[in-house]
Amino acid sequence: MSRYEKGKEVLEGIQNRTVEEIFKDLEDVAPDLSRFVLEFPYSEIYTRPEVDLKTRELCTVAALTVLGTIPQLKDHISAALNVGNTPTEIVEIIMQMSAYCGFPKAINAMVGAKEVFEEKDLLPLTGD
Repeated sequence: MSRYEKGKEVLEGIQNRTVEEIFKDLEDVAPDLSRFVLEFPYSEIYTRPEVDLKTRELCTVAALTVLGTIPQLKDHISAALNVGNTPTEIVEIIMQMSAYCGFPKAINAMVGAKEVFEEKDLLPLTGD
């Protein structure tokens, strides 16, 4: 299996969407960028056996919260749910990041999480 195919399999598995859907905004401006994403993080990093996908997605949620990249954060909150994380775990990780990135970024991340939870009919949170 090529690096592209391996990354595609991982990304589509955790996102429950096709690569074409995920990267549609890049296809007419920078199609190679989606290939780079598939071939490096999803093929080479996400498939390493030392850490499971559930943990990797929580780490990604934390990193994207700190960076303040809400569109990508929402995708990874959805992926985190798809690989077995609970809404409560995701909320706790975002709250923890407030100590490292500040309240504005944590609040924005929490609003993004709420939007994902609403889309998946997971509100109100009841403590999983």
